[in-house]
Amino acid sequence: MMISKLVNILLVEDDEVDVMNVKRAFSKNKIENPLYVAGNGVEALALLNDPDVPMPKIIILDINMPKMNGIEFLRLVRQNDKFKNISVFVMTTSNEDSDKINAYDLNVAGYILKPLSFEKFLSSVSTLKDYWKLCEM
Repeated sequence: MMISKLVNILLVEDDEVDVMNVKRAFSKNKIENPLYVAGNGVEALALLNDPDVPMPKIIILDINMPKMNGIEFLRLVRQNDKFKNISVFVMTTSNEDSDKINAYDLNVAGYILKPLSFEKFLSSVSTLKDYWKLCEM
């Protein structure tokens, strides 16, 4: 019997509406993975370094955030041996080529533009769910 172990996911997002949309999309896609939320890169680093918080296998990362943006956070994550194997998906409104290039240079697993419609967002999360299932095996 194979026991499926749920992958922990860290969402780094400063927009409350986007956080709610992610939670709603998880619910609609029947994604039961534990979801931890940080409001910016500084909070996310604190969570990653907190021994009481399980290490995420996946990070969903916004780029435009206060205190420490997504690219700055990603640089620090990739420099740390403890975190470098975490899969990071950027989910942002930024369609700037420089952000995409910086993100891919820092080894992101995907770059998702935040869609305007919830339906498109649902399908993006559904695609991520397929990826997570592979990670869980």
